[in-house]
Amino acid sequence: MRLNPIMLALAALALGGAAHAAEQLETIEVKDLRQKLQQAGMLKDEIQQTEVISARDIERKQAGSVNEAINNEPGVTVSNECSMCGVKRVMINGLKGEHTTVLVDGVPTHTMASGFYGLDGVATSGVERVEIARGAGASLIAPESVGGTINIVTKRPTENGAEIDLSAGENGYRKYGLSATGVTQDGKTRGLLSAQYDNRDQEDHDGNGVNESPAMENYSVSGKVSHDLTAKDNIELRVLSGSSEVFGGPMLGDTTQGVTEALTNFGGTPTFQDDDVRKRYTGLPGDTTEYIKTDRQELVGKWLHEFGSQTNVGVTLMHSKSEQDSFYEGIDYVAEDDTNFADVRVNHFLNAEHLLTVGVDTRQEELRSRSRTMEAFVTDGDPDTNYVSDSYDYSLTGLYLQDTWTPTSSLEIAAAVRLDKVEADFVDTSKPGTEIDETMVAPRLHVRYDHDKQWTSRLQVGRGYRAPLSFFESDHGILDAGKGFQVDVDELEKSTSASYALSFDNQRLTSTASVAWNQIENLAALAEDANGVPTLSQLDGKARVVSADLVLGYQLTNHWTAGIGLETFQYNDIFKESFAIAPVEERIRLTADYEGHGWNWNTTLTWIGSRDLTDYGYEGFNIAGDPGSVKTTKAPSFYTVDMKLSKELNKTFTAYLGVNNLFDYTQAGDEDTPLFYDADGAYDVGYIYGPLRGRTVYAGVKARF
Repeated sequence: MRLNPIMLALAALALGGAAHAAEQLETIEVKDLRQKLQQAGMLKDEIQQTEVISARDIERKQAGSVNEAINNEPGVTVSNECSMCGVKRVMINGLKGEHTTVLVDGVPTHTMASGFYGLDGVATSGVERVEIARGAGASLIAPESVGGTINIVTKRPTENGAEIDLSAGENGYRKYGLSATGVTQDGKTRGLLSAQYDNRDQEDHDGNGVNESPAMENYSVSGKVSHDLTAKDNIELRVLSGSSEVFGGPMLGDTTQGVTEALTNFGGTPTFQDDDVRKRYTGLPGDTTEYIKTDRQELVGKWLHEFGSQTNVGVTLMHSKSEQDSFYEGIDYVAEDDTNFADVRVNHFLNAEHLLTVGVDTRQEELRSRSRTMEAFVTDGDPDTNYVSDSYDYSLTGLYLQDTWTPTSSLEIAAAVRLDKVEADFVDTSKPGTEIDETMVAPRLHVRYDHDKQWTSRLQVGRGYRAPLSFFESDHGILDAGKGFQVDVDELEKSTSASYALSFDNQRLTSTASVAWNQIENLAALAEDANGVPTLSQLDGKARVVSADLVLGYQLTNHWTAGIGLETFQYNDIFKESFAIAPVEERIRLTADYEGHGWNWNTTLTWIGSRDLTDYGYEGFNIAGDPGSVKTTKAPSFYTVDMKLSKELNKTFTAYLGVNNLFDYTQAGDEDTPLFYDADGAYDVGYIYGPLRGRTVYAGVKARF
């Protein structure tokens, strides 16, 4: 996809004027009211185990998006669920992507709908760290975080400075990032400006003319301003505008000459030479095209006021808007999601041992979608086709209370409870009434105990819930599209979770062993009605997953460190039934890092264990109507290796060279295509069990001023 000339010009101008600007930057280190209260423990609302991915970690991974930053971290899997559009879901502790809540600076800015394609477009420029909290009730203001939360923490300006990162590589890889911070002379006003552009081209590793990994182009611009009105009042404003474009299916310049041709040339059935998906694609380009254009805006305002040394109050207001224009193999889908969120909370020290937090929040979400192609099914007179719009109104209003008790310096207990009124209404005329109208009580308990200076235990139990909402994106428009789809949900998903973690740290050796148990009732999943129409319904019984992991890090010398992570995820049959793509069951991660004399070298090996695909309902054939062409139901184990080498040229510039997926292992190139025909001869694209994007070699330069 073409490079964005505006972003290129911005990067060039910034780099060209950097040397002059650096001479005039004055370092003014400050701490605003919010930072002071956080350090004093007056804004604390979480004590559970939290994995932190620092800006340095993000840099080591060469992560251009939040998805890339968090993938394969302990307990986290970014699952690729379509070989055409590359839709990804963030799984925590083995739970599904829709059970993960994404926060930005502690505010739930992303909805379920925006989480399908939005996280690939969430830039890492201007990000200070990413916090991963696992388990139900991981966030006080995100009761739907059944699996856990991903909190993207943006930089908090403390000095004047700027950072520019320019990189390019194979397969159309481009990433240009800019972030700048500024502080006024009196230290009362602080600002952050960040921008990023990134691009990747399609990849077709089996040469059949249909990609396994789509072309992606993203850009975003964001700004944040914090101002101390007085010594006791702080206001903060953050704005973001971003766009993401995904094109998958026929290879540009091969089986189609351009995006326009693909979007206007469709109407048949995807066909291949000899009806074999391993051979050349011979159908119309639009019949295998998936194109998604997403525009997103966010506006967040915060006010923090300190009443003496014992009490403070915080107010947060948020508005986000996502617009999606999509084309799925001849099926159109347009959606607009508007979400408003408000939170008011009070933190008060009752005494030296008890910090009380009480608050009220509300979230109002409106999704309006339309598919002209699907609407035709309503009037076609065919009883075997049907269509229900997934437009909905969602309302949540909650009251929460938390007591953080610290009886000794080695013991901390946070007990919290939420009372929520939840309403979810699918507004299609064929769905009268309100489908979900419930009042929920969601308690949680977190305990941290320091056995001594080296050993720490953390225990967490909690309840959570989620309203099953957007269906079209769960199906992303392609499964049995000729029959339409329906919605049949009337209850909240309800979860119970418990976890325990034991950590050790003696400066040279760090380790954490943890185990988590999660159970979900009324789990939403795709099914079919009596006429074979895809339907969003809810499973009977209780879905369960148990996950365990052990992470070790060791300082070999002053310059060398090594690490290992061992993980396992065990699902019961009900949970397995809900998956469209087989999840990771076993994973090993090995790391080796060198830092010294201006050099940095990072290597990561990730191993994924084999899986029995029949456990997840896999059945497919490479040749239509040929039982002898049955696809494998045994996913082999595999490993990938990522490496990066960087060198500080001087105090300002650092050059780097890296490679992702060093040995170029892909499912399509080394095993089999993810395309298949089912037992009825219908074409599909989701027979996925291995990497779909191959080796990428890149090089770049970073400048800090």
